[in-house]
Order: sequence, then structure tokens, then C-alpha cells
Amino acid sequence: MFESLRALFKKPEPYKTPLPEADAQHAMGALLVRVAKADKTVLFEEIKVIDQVLSKRYGLNPVEASKMRASCQLLESEMPDTEEMTELMKDTISVEEKEATLIALWSVVYADGVKHAHEDALLHQIEALLGVSPERAIELQAAAQS
Repeated sequence: MFESLRALFKKPEPYKTPLPEADAQHAMGALLVRVAKADKTVLFEEIKVIDQVLSKRYGLNPVEASKMRASCQLLESEMPDTEEMTELMKDTISVEEKEATLIALWSVVYADGVKHAHEDALLHQIEALLGVSPERAIELQAAAQS
């Protein structure tokens, strides 16, 4: 009986949103979020670019893109290792998709009008992990600025 009474006053476990599937799409979205967070401030402009990238890349409407971004934010917070996220993509996407991903990542960096050293270092790490040459990476970075 005492246990029944205790159960009445026990604080319920908080609801925890389940992690999305760790696939190439969500890994790319998580990297977009990670890049936005690299300067310790996520601005509306960066969120807008992330949603636009997800919408265009995966044929999502604005609400679906926002929901996917939220899932990717959760995945990003649970996956502390950038290498791990990049590995999910490295062998499953084409060279063209890798390059489009890098352009999208640089677009997030430039969305707030300021490029920080942390963002620059993170992007160069991702470029290397995806196997993109430094020369091609410079071209992709320039494409994101235009």
C-alpha cells in the first residue's frame, strides 16, 4: 500500500523526443546546425538558410523543413563528434552531393554576415573528412559567397 501511495506522488518522467534516424540526410542537417552553432550564437538568418537548404534539397515544404531542422538539432546535440556525423555521409552520397553540402554549409556561415575562425576551422575539417581537395574547397566556398 505504501508503494501505491508513493507512486501517486512520484514525479513523472519527462517526455523525451526520440532521436531521428542517423542517416545521410539527418547527418547533413545536423552539420548545418553545428556550423550555425560554431560561433556560439544561432541567428534567425542562419535558421532561415538551414530551412531553405533542407526544403530545396529534400523537396520539403516550410513546415516540414522546420520539423526536419528540429530533428537535426536534436541529433546534433546527441552526436558530439563531427567526424561521426560526416562519416554517415561520406560513403553514401555522391561527389556532387558532397560539394552541394559544402556550399550549403558555407552559406550558413555567411548568412549572418560574419565569418568566425571557429566556423572556418570546422568547415575545413568537414571538407577534409568528405575527401574534398583544398583547391576544390576554395572554389565551393567562393560559390557560396556569390
